[in-house]
Amino acid sequence: MNSVLIIDDDKELCALMKKCVEQENLSAVVAHGGLEGLRLLGENKGTCCLIILDVMMPGMDGFQVLQKIREKNNVPVLMLTARSDLSDRVRGLDCGADYYLTKPFETEELLACIRSLLRRGGETADSGETCFGDLRLQRATFLLACGERSVRLSRREYDLMELLMKNGSQIVSKEQLILKVWGYDSAAEDNNVEVYISFLRRKLTHLHSRVRIKTLRMVGYCLEEVTA
Repeated sequence: MNSVLIIDDDKELCALMKKCVEQENLSAVVAHGGLEGLRLLGENKGTCCLIILDVMMPGMDGFQVLQKIREKNNVPVLMLTARSDLSDRVRGLDCGADYYLTKPFETEELLACIRSLLRRGGETADSGETCFGDLRLQRATFLLACGERSVRLSRREYDLMELLMKNGSQIVSKEQLILKVWGYDSAAEDNNVEVYISFLRRKLTHLHSRVRIKTLRMVGYCLEEVTA
């Protein structure tokens, strides 16, 4: 059975998250510190499909743990933080986090994040592809493919599409897109994101894909798959 590794020094919260994970028919492995978490990841490497990682822990903090994880593993990581500082979110994303959840959170929100990260298809070192719905995004060639059709993306289009596909139906804010695609020091604004979203929508239409980029006004974007 696939397992979720929970790394958090708050034992009561770990117990709550363990129950949430088990609701998704997954097993949960719990570590109350960074070093223990890294050890358990090594022991469960073949079955671990998601890591829930707290930022503020004594000894080795979440950022340090994440850096160690990313040296050898591309498993999706959901980071938890009690602080909403932009600098924390930027640092986590730069270290390789897939999504951020701010404490306190509702169990329904945690479950939605878990489902979204597990649905994303994920990029693996073997395939070099990110998948969502009927779409395949190839890292080596920057090709976005649907069935027999494909189109080559620019670097910025690729980075933007990859981030959306990895998050799937989870909303990605314009702020997150600018930080990850344009960079922290960039002068890019909301309209820059809108222009590239428009480019990608045209390419999805050309590919005859069932995937659409959905706009949530004043919030951000997510992907949805339209059924016939």
